[in-house]
Amino acid sequence: MSRDVIVVGAGPVGLMLAGELTLGGADVVVYERLAAPARESRGASFTKRTAECFDQRGLLGGLGPTEPADAHFGGVPIDLDPLAEDHYGHRGVPQFRTERMLGEWVTGLGVEIRRGHEVTAVEETDGAVRVSATGPDGPVEETAAYLVGCDGGRSSVRKLAGIDFPGTEGRRGFLTADVTGIETRKRRIGENLPGGSMIMAMDLENGVTRVVVHEAGTAPRDRASLTYTDLADAWQRLTGESLHHGECRWLSCFTDTSRSAATYRRGRVLLAGDSAHVQPPAMAQGLSVGVQDAVNLGWKLAATVKGWAPEGLLDTYNAERQPVGAQLARNARAAIELRLTGEDMDPVREIMGELVRHEGAAEHLAGMLSNLGVRYELGKGEHPLLGLRMPPARELTLTDGTVTRVADLLHTGHGLLITTDPALARLTEGLEDRLDLVTGTWNQAYEPGLDAVLVRPDGHVAWTSPGTVDELTDTIARWFGTAQRQ
Repeated sequence: MSRDVIVVGAGPVGLMLAGELTLGGADVVVYERLAAPARESRGASFTKRTAECFDQRGLLGGLGPTEPADAHFGGVPIDLDPLAEDHYGHRGVPQFRTERMLGEWVTGLGVEIRRGHEVTAVEETDGAVRVSATGPDGPVEETAAYLVGCDGGRSSVRKLAGIDFPGTEGRRGFLTADVTGIETRKRRIGENLPGGSMIMAMDLENGVTRVVVHEAGTAPRDRASLTYTDLADAWQRLTGESLHHGECRWLSCFTDTSRSAATYRRGRVLLAGDSAHVQPPAMAQGLSVGVQDAVNLGWKLAATVKGWAPEGLLDTYNAERQPVGAQLARNARAAIELRLTGEDMDPVREIMGELVRHEGAAEHLAGMLSNLGVRYELGKGEHPLLGLRMPPARELTLTDGTVTRVADLLHTGHGLLITTDPALARLTEGLEDRLDLVTGTWNQAYEPGLDAVLVRPDGHVAWTSPGTVDELTDTIARWFGTAQRQ
């Protein structure tokens, strides 16, 4: 049986995408190389915007306790408290908790996750993609309308599709481990040391401390030969403090490689997450931007396979997200150079420290790091919300007196037309399977005013009244197509 979509990779990005596709009505299967869910921490933080994406689907509460994450750029702290909007991310969230939450969500939606399946070949045919894999019971072959690679920085899907992955090769090596039984001063945003070295220590949960070490001059390491003693020795050389007595729960290494795919789509093959962009795991950016890739792509790909997508809708995924990935790679390179170049960079660090004390500069940097600053070119107009995400915590009172948040209205994965004018209901007739009409008044007035707003399923604002030049009917057709009548 041919599927609508095969997703490769059951990490946070692949699971988020599978859920988004299923909300849009697509028939999805997930292939995962590992035989069982990983218990490793890996990503332990995510940005404010990613927290909002989870909240938009009613998932954030399922993560359990988190704590606010401080912001910095290349080790230069950014004070978020004076800013008009909350840019604080979430930290102390081991990746296995994120994957468990998303896994329960997608299986509850009926998504099949095929573990122990490794993709070995991809062939695009007329109107389909044929995928070959090895599984627990031998070779598997399946066709789908589309294939999405969410299988990490070494993505088999990307390589099999022949998509270039330009960027910078890693020249610095980092060691990282999750350790219990140690007491060390917490350095949550990292601590720069003389000569370009750096150490970091942050709490996870249940007495686990995440430690990271970069010793200046250390080249990238081979993960297979790495031992915990290597990390503990480096830590002691840099700090004079011994961690050798700690119990290592997880050990890994990484580099300052920074790459972004030349395109996120080639024919019927698409990429999301680390398959499309890799960078050093700093500032909670990799996992976060990947989840946002999934939220951008899911509804568009579902609309395409369900047959109601307007012309060119799927192409907007690459147009909107590839620049975000390219900026992410650029930011990562800049942050690493700022952090690890050594004393020669001190004058630049001092200037950066002065700049971030100015609200405009701090807000710009905070917006890049929180991902709240992502703005798509969605129409002509002057309203400050146009192209940005609609703040999901904003409350409105519906005509029946119910008070709700924008985030709660997005749980279905549909778009929203929020208005004070019930007469606009005629514009959504026949589109009820993809666009919800919400009539009410804002509990906190917008400045400038906001009588009506069209919000895409990913939470971004496509149209406002007042403030948008484009006609609402044209904008609805651009993103939600036309009614499918009997």
